[in-house]
Amino acid sequence: MKFRHIVIAMALLTLAPQAVRADEGMWLLSLLGKNYEDMQKAGFRLTVDDIYSVNRNCIKDAIVGLGNDGSPFWHFCTGEIISNEGLMTTNHHCGYGKLQEHSTVEHDYLRDGFWAYTKEQELPNPGLTASILVRMEDVTARVKEALSDNMSEPDREAAIKRVSDQIAEEAVKGTYYSARVRPMFNGNQFFLFVHVIYRDVRLVGAPPSSMGKFGGDTDNWSWPRHTCDFSMFRIYTAPDGSPAPYSKDNVPLHPKHHLPVSIREINNGDFAMVLGFPGTTEHFLTSYGLEETMDITNKLRYEIRTVKINILREEMDASQATKIKYASKYASCSNYWKYSNEQNKALAHLNTMGVKKEIEKEYTDWAKFQKDPKYLRALDLISDGYKARRTAQAAISYLYEGLLTGPELPLRARNIGEGMLRSLQNDKNADLTPYQNIMDAFYKDYDARVDERLTAAMFAYVFENMDRDLCPDFLKQANKKYKGNFEKYAHDLYAKSIFTSPESLEKFIAKPNAKTLDSDPMLAVGRAAIEKYLEINQSVPKNAEENLARGNRDFTDGILQINEGRKLMSPDANSTIRCTYGNVKAYDPKDGVSYHYYTTIDGVIQKEDPTNSEFIVPEHLKELYADKKFGRYANSRGQLPTCFITNNDITGGNSGSPVINAHGHLIGLAFDGNSEAMSGDIDFEENLQRCICLDARYMLWVIDVYAGATNLIEEMDIIR
Repeated sequence: MKFRHIVIAMALLTLAPQAVRADEGMWLLSLLGKNYEDMQKAGFRLTVDDIYSVNRNCIKDAIVGLGNDGSPFWHFCTGEIISNEGLMTTNHHCGYGKLQEHSTVEHDYLRDGFWAYTKEQELPNPGLTASILVRMEDVTARVKEALSDNMSEPDREAAIKRVSDQIAEEAVKGTYYSARVRPMFNGNQFFLFVHVIYRDVRLVGAPPSSMGKFGGDTDNWSWPRHTCDFSMFRIYTAPDGSPAPYSKDNVPLHPKHHLPVSIREINNGDFAMVLGFPGTTEHFLTSYGLEETMDITNKLRYEIRTVKINILREEMDASQATKIKYASKYASCSNYWKYSNEQNKALAHLNTMGVKKEIEKEYTDWAKFQKDPKYLRALDLISDGYKARRTAQAAISYLYEGLLTGPELPLRARNIGEGMLRSLQNDKNADLTPYQNIMDAFYKDYDARVDERLTAAMFAYVFENMDRDLCPDFLKQANKKYKGNFEKYAHDLYAKSIFTSPESLEKFIAKPNAKTLDSDPMLAVGRAAIEKYLEINQSVPKNAEENLARGNRDFTDGILQINEGRKLMSPDANSTIRCTYGNVKAYDPKDGVSYHYYTTIDGVIQKEDPTNSEFIVPEHLKELYADKKFGRYANSRGQLPTCFITNNDITGGNSGSPVINAHGHLIGLAFDGNSEAMSGDIDFEENLQRCICLDARYMLWVIDVYAGATNLIEEMDIIR
């Protein structure tokens, strides 16, 4: 987000006129009327009510936020309903975890793909939720009635929660809906979101990973792409249409709206709109926050995860069973491993730090002439807050990435072990079977030998690189006792713990003893890591976080005032539904290089490398390609399109979002961004920013011709 053209002239503020860029902004649906003229200029042919309305069925009724039972309002991906029977598409990488959970060595859906040719073959996914927006409402005035500038930040947060909970409760009373009030613009505005949340979501289909993840880490965050990144689910309801947990008696959802799927030609310059649930952006981040992001968050995440990535790659390449167990974990780890590195490169290349400092200089010039001194204090509060927590933030990164989420067993042993210990302390004959059941689910996708390797490598890396004064004592003691040999330390740790295997845990649970459990070395390590993590978090002066909250809120408020009436501004993403619009658009990433706006299946064949697991091409696909069996999904040149790019403003959480044309038809699924503009979550780069999309024609071809799942094709409204 740019504010490059703010001009301050003495005590009078004059702003240079700025054209609103239709390709920038994650817009709230209820406020799209302000964007309508620009949407029309970009090629939009419908009305705003066709996107969002509380009085009639519209496109928002087909947009699904994918979440989990524990946090259904935080959407990890987006999906879209494409039939009158609740059939939903999303990205392959969004359904990857569920494919992995259902896979075995005998039925490896990751390797072979999965297709349900009848509804009876569809697979349930306990814990997976699908949210659809019912309505949204600006409740800023009501929330702010309970607030004042004289409040401390904790008091302010408590007041916001109290009023927000009351508003949400009133909004859903007497319904089966769920609601939450979410802050916007760093707490300067508040919106109520009411959703219906479905809890029976079944796996319907997905291509093999060789197609769904074609290109792997090599192609991730880059263009051109040839990845068939989609999977399919179906939403089920109780017979009366209300949300219900899985039951054989449930029926497919009959949605208020579903998206027709277009197989018409897509041309450079065509209107493209993305609706989805973007996770987090930081367009109002200051230079002080950017410094922390680049020098600590991104840098350390990349460096620490590199240790983990290398071990997992080696182990997964050596064993199909290990590959199945760790596939989803590896994907989760590697995605933001590469993102962190590529974002730092883009931020440096595009001089985002210089842009931020220019904004802050111009903001300060404006703030000098404001009656309220809070605006002039804002940047000092922000600067002080980041300085006060810098050392702690680095230590927290090492502890989180290296100890808590590096290997799995230490944290798992701590969490389960503490629960078991409390039970035994209350009753020495307590039934610990429920804990065994929880751990059995964990052991399904766990390999003690792999985890032991991770522990040795990650613990050694943390000890060698983090601030020694903040390093946990158990690492210092291990280094001393084992003379720096963390492999031997990890071996002994896993050999002596009751949590290392299902057999050792089952043996303990048969004859439990609180004293033995309390002294378990793995439980002790997990405890110590958590305790150190919490200790360092709590060591950050309270006023540091309060200064950041207050400073960021006032700074953002000032930026909004500066641009009021002259430039439309969208709030940062926070996993609430948004609309971004723009056009299909080619681009020139660097001198002498021009990228076309679409790719074809020709590129899949050209990239094939049988020696590289990232570029394997299934034999059946090659046979169909050789015979040019593209059917009605070919373009006017006789090619089968695979992917295309637009200039839409997206981020994580938008994965799987529908790409919709000017007439409200699905033309693709958003699945990635481009490395040249990885700065986009912090500072949108209008010339380089691209949204990488799966072409709906490739998806339909795979369902129809490759998989022969004509039962799914027959459900859809296909626009020819």
